[in-house]
Amino acid sequence: MKGRKYLFPDVIELNYQAERKLGVNVYLVDGGDSFILIDIGYEDTVDEIIDLIREMDFSLAKCSGIIATHADADHAQGLARAKSRLKVPVLAHGDCARLLETGDRIATFASIDAQDIDLEMPPVKVDRLIGEGENIEVGTKRLQVWHTPGHAVGQLAFRMGNLLFSGDNIYKDGCVGAIDAHHGSDIEKFIQSLERIAGSDAQFLLPSHGPAFRKDDAQLHKTITRLKGYLSMADFGTCAKQWPLLEQWEKDVLSGRMPKF
Repeated sequence: MKGRKYLFPDVIELNYQAERKLGVNVYLVDGGDSFILIDIGYEDTVDEIIDLIREMDFSLAKCSGIIATHADADHAQGLARAKSRLKVPVLAHGDCARLLETGDRIATFASIDAQDIDLEMPPVKVDRLIGEGENIEVGTKRLQVWHTPGHAVGQLAFRMGNLLFSGDNIYKDGCVGAIDAHHGSDIEKFIQSLERIAGSDAQFLLPSHGPAFRKDDAQLHKTITRLKGYLSMADFGTCAKQWPLLEQWEKDVLSGRMPKF
């Protein structure tokens, strides 16, 4: 059995658990008599993730489902394989479900011709549609569903106590998820989602990329101000060549260094 590396009480992030970069952050919420996964990542890491869960002495039969924060390929390409292997339901917002069920390669960023990205996007049936204000029970834990569109249609965040699983809304360095018309991004809705996060009393944000961090309202407002500028600018885009935050996060994961709060 492999020791469980809890990021917060009842929350394991599987890149940290593996001590190597698997890709998108995959969160396991441990409810005691059951657990649930938030996102699953790419198809080629699904088997390793399932092996990790077994090694931590979780019974796969106690997995109550896999939640898709949104339909992007880096978050959801592995859903069909994971659903087949774990025999569990997939949960997603209705706007996200139509992309997952059709395997839409354009809107999920699985296919971007100009950047030579050409991935399969296996379609997967969504078993439960979830939306704003619903609660997902996971053993003794409860996840409150927030609908936070802007980066992508149907994006969801999940509140659990003082934690917010915040998807691709905001990262530790103040960056946000890619804004792209083909992707269905909406800057005005993005700003509204960020303002909701900033106005909440959540203490810690657990994003889909990079390290979890203490909510910093000043930084959030700086990001919101930047995005408001995008409403009348034509020079924003998704062509960055590097991301220093993610490079440092990968070094921490590889060294087994957990974040300090």
